[in-house]
Order: sequence, then structure tokens, then C-alpha cells
Amino acid sequence: MAGDLSPGDGAPPAPPKPGPDGPSGPAATHGHAAGKAGFWALTIGAIGVVFGDIGTSPLYALREAIAHARGGSSDADLAVIGVVSLAFWALMIVVTFKYVLFLMRADNKGEGGTLALMALAQHAIGRRSAWIFILGVCGAALFYGDGIITPAISVLSAVEGLKEAPGMGARFDAFIVPIAAAILIGLFLAQSRGTAGLAKYFGPITAVWFLCLGGLGLYHIFDDISVLRALSPHYGVMLLITDGFLGFIILGSVFLAVTGAEALYADMGHFGKAPIRMGWLVFVLPCLTLNYLGQGALILDNPAASENPFWNMVPGFAYWPMLALATAATVIASQAVITGAFSVTQQAVQLGLLPRIDIRFTSETQAGQIFVPAVNTFLMVGVLVLLFMFQSSHNLTAAYGVAVTGVMLINTLMSFSVITKKWKWSIWATLAALIPFGFIDTVFLTSNLLKIPDGAWMPLVLGAALVLIMWTWTRGSQILSAKAKKDSLPLTDLIEMLRARPPHRAPGTAIFLTSDPDVAPVALMHNLKHNKVLHEKNVILTVRTTDRPRVPDAERILIEPINDDFKKITLSFGFMESPQVPRALGLCRKQGLKFDIMSTSFFLGRRSVVPSAAQGMPLWQDKLYIFLMRNAANPTDFFHIPPGRVVELGTQVSV
Repeated sequence: MAGDLSPGDGAPPAPPKPGPDGPSGPAATHGHAAGKAGFWALTIGAIGVVFGDIGTSPLYALREAIAHARGGSSDADLAVIGVVSLAFWALMIVVTFKYVLFLMRADNKGEGGTLALMALAQHAIGRRSAWIFILGVCGAALFYGDGIITPAISVLSAVEGLKEAPGMGARFDAFIVPIAAAILIGLFLAQSRGTAGLAKYFGPITAVWFLCLGGLGLYHIFDDISVLRALSPHYGVMLLITDGFLGFIILGSVFLAVTGAEALYADMGHFGKAPIRMGWLVFVLPCLTLNYLGQGALILDNPAASENPFWNMVPGFAYWPMLALATAATVIASQAVITGAFSVTQQAVQLGLLPRIDIRFTSETQAGQIFVPAVNTFLMVGVLVLLFMFQSSHNLTAAYGVAVTGVMLINTLMSFSVITKKWKWSIWATLAALIPFGFIDTVFLTSNLLKIPDGAWMPLVLGAALVLIMWTWTRGSQILSAKAKKDSLPLTDLIEMLRARPPHRAPGTAIFLTSDPDVAPVALMHNLKHNKVLHEKNVILTVRTTDRPRVPDAERILIEPINDDFKKITLSFGFMESPQVPRALGLCRKQGLKFDIMSTSFFLGRRSVVPSAAQGMPLWQDKLYIFLMRNAANPTDFFHIPPGRVVELGTQVSV
């Protein structure tokens, strides 16, 4: 971190979520009804946020997979039924068995996602593990690769429906990309205002979308009822065996049907396990299955429909409403990915993987509603570059899948420590559960790696760049911290020196923020050296990030009196919380320590770093670290300290 500060943390504790169970006692009947209403509200909300990405896959997934399968040695019917079978069983194995029924059990105090799993795995082991740390960093970096592709391919695939619109012909072809770009630009520009007002419509709109998917599929299944054979895995396996290496390529396209599956795990903390599981098993999975079966039946009946099976399913009278609904659904799916990127960034900052970044809250009542300007701009530029570079959803599918499969494999690998150490499973039971999932993840990943020459290199390059940034920031911060500790004076020694030679005392309270409470903060040393004063009351304040998503107020503060002049205070925040320092200090009243923030001075030590080729990291990496440090958010804003109460004192160090 820049300055003599500890890493900060994530977002104020979320308001309690309604659950499926009501209270007992006299109000049991009313509470049970309220609990049921809350549960179904969460389920509808989950449908809008969690399943948006996977719910837009029918627009392009089967089209791409069947296009590859048609070039194989298998007959036309097997190509169609085999692809539909593979799509269905991918949904069952990857989404239902792996995520919904298995991996969602590995929650970190209710939270999921790659970084939450990393923290949980570290906690299960009881120490920092280098390989888990590396996996977590790679997973977070790959998430951003998915974050720039999903909005582009989703919105573009919906807008491409204009090509099939009744009576339009090729009239709109030249405007497809500009229209998609305009929609996406509008979406990104709206982020700064927050989405709390619109979010209540996301669930119902997406629910209608899934009902339409299921209805269209059910209607077209009767075009060729033999498509129901695809529910047997036999036909998928036969297609892979018959087509040999081409079957391996087909898997890369089939995987498009399950992109977004990791969102079930990542968004678990927002909605809870039960609503997500209910939404998937009872509603989303049946609708997706019906739609893929309907697309397959349509193609069996009319092979020419394989050019764009989804839009060929839609009857003429419903085409324009369906086009509007598809566009709305893809915008909602994109919104979920964007806010997911904001959340991952927040967690990465709190865990010390990235420098402090300007994070703004867009809702006074919902803790999860945040806006990160730098990430929003980065995603918007990346999405627009992809849009104009690839021009069509068909071309974009070549870049899609690598990042998602990488994250899925990383989740499988990191869960090993959780299962063996936290769940106490035997090594053989753990391997029996994880090897099949790991094998499937690896097969999907390697099949998607075949797309590298066609565009899959882009998310990998982006992910590698972000891994480099995170590694540089983490390593540079470690070097800086070690150097500062080496050059610093132990706090106990300083207190003895002050007792022997008391300085001039100034009235009031001084709070010195530091990452190491055992050594004298830089700001304290400079205050004594240059101003030659010591305040009446002095607090050595450390802000600590825990491996939990949130910390209750009762466990927020630890006060350690040293003597009449000094006290140590440690503020603990979860990795999904925002370090609201003044608010946390207000809790000290309960422990008998009162603060008047407006008569308290906060002293921050700021280090001016210069590169050094003789020590630490390579010179180019030193310069990258210094660039990141200089562009980090102001610690006053990050810790929410009143600007008028802050004094910054600096020193120069080399890395």
C-alpha cells in the first residue's frame, strides 16, 4: 500500500436478507408467510442477476456447436442430437452437479467466488499458501477477461436478430455493430448513477425471458419429437467418438452453453444458496433444456434453420417483442457481469492484491451497490474494442470460453484444501469427487485453447497483464513493508526514550495509521523530529483485513492500552467491507474510549518511492509499482476520514 498504512477492506455489512424460515411462536403464521414471500423474492432476484449470462447462451451456443459438428464424419441427425445431448449434459454436470449441489457448499460465511474461496482455503490451511494465492490471483485476473467479452457477445447476438426480422432483409446489416455499441455505451455511462432503482425489474424481465425460452422450445419440440433422444448421454458420446479430434473442437463450442455457471457461486452471498438452487433446478434448467431441445428439433425438421436456430424459432407475430426482450435480457446479463467486476475489484483491493481504487457507493440502503470508475472505463474501452474488432457474435465466440473454463478449473483446485481441511473428508473421498470435475474442466479448457489463433489469445493476454499487476503490487508492498520495518524503531523503545526525555505536549488526540503496530509509525517519528511535540493522547491505529467477508461490530475493535500516553487500536474489516474508520472508532465508546472526530488529528505517513536496480524487483517492475502507487486512491478518501483532520508526513524510500 502507498503510505504507512495497512490494506483497506470492502463494504459496510449488508442488511439482513429475508430467509425462507419465519419465526416461531404467536407470530409464526404471519412470519412463515413473510418468510415465504422473502424467499420467492430472492429467487426472482437471483434469476435476474445470477442466471443472466447463462440465460443468453441459447442465442448463439447451439448455432456454433452444430456448425462445427456438420463438418464431421457423423450423419446430420447424429450431429444435431449429439450436440444437444452434449449441451444438456454440460448443464447437468458442470452447473447442476458441480456448482449447485457441490461447490456452493464451500462458502466463506455465506459468500462465494474465487477470492472468497481463496480466503477460505487459506483459513482452512491455517497459513498463507503460495499456490492458493497464485490460483486466486489467476482466477481474479481471468474474471476480467470474461467481463469484457460477455457484454459484447450478449448484446451483439441480440441485436443481430435484426438480420432475421420479418421484411427487413439486409437493411439493418450495416447498423448492427453501431446499435450494439450505442446500447453498451449507454449501459456503462449509467453505472455511475447506480442500478438500485432498476434492479427490481431485472428479475421479472429475466423470468419472462426464460419462460419465452421454454415456451419456444416446447412448441418446436414437436417439429421432430425424436430430439428427446438427446436426453441420453449415449448420443453425445457417440458424436465425440465418431468425429474424433473434431469432437474435441465441438466441445469448445458446446461449452458456450454453460458460460455464466460460475456466477451461481460468485453471487451466492447476495441471494443465499436456497434461492439460487431453487431458481436453477425448478425454473432455469427446465427452460434452457426445453429451448435447446426445441432448437434441435427445428434443425432436424429444417436443416437450413441451423444458420441461426434461435431466431428461426420465433414466429413472425412475436418477432419484434422477442427482439426487444432479448435485448433487455442481454443488457441485464451484461449489467450483472459489470457489477461482478466491481465486486471482485473491491475484494482484490481489500485483500491487498491491487492498490487503493476509488470505490463509490451508489445506494444508501444496499451495501453491494458500488461503482468503480476506473474499472468501468477499462471495461467499456475493452468491450468496444472487441465489438469493432470482431464485428459479429460468431467471431466473438472464438474468444469466449477460455477465461471462464480457467476460472472453473481454478475453483476446483482451490476447493481441495477446503474439502480436506475444513470438511475433514479423506483424501480418497476428496479425489473421487474432484477428479471427475477436474477432468471435465481440463477437457473444456484445452478444447477452448484451440481457439487461441482465432481470438482466445485476448482474454489470456488481459489476464496475464492483470496477474503481472497484482504480483507487482503484492511483491512491492512486501518489500516496502520489510524495508520500513528494518529502518524503523520499535514502539516500546520510542516510549522509553520519551519517558526519559519528555517532549512538549499538545492538547487533543492524535491517531497514527500504520500497518505494523509494533514499530513507531513514520508520521509519529516525523512529528517528533520536526514539530517536537507529542499529543496528550496518542492512538496507534491499524486497519486489518480478515479472511471473512464481513466482521460484526462486536468483533470490529481491539483496544490495547500501552501506558497513559499511548493506546493500540486494531480495526478489523472483512474483505467485502469498506473501511469506514470514523464510524468504527465511534464504536469505541462502548469500551469506554471516546473520540470527538472533529477535535482529533489523523497522521498519515506517506512514502515517496524511488526505483533501485540494486535491490528488490527488476527496475521495470519497480517503475510499474511506483506508477501504481502514484495512481492509488487518496487514503483520506479510502478510509473515509474527514479531510480537514488529516496531516500527511512523508519520507523517501527505494524498492
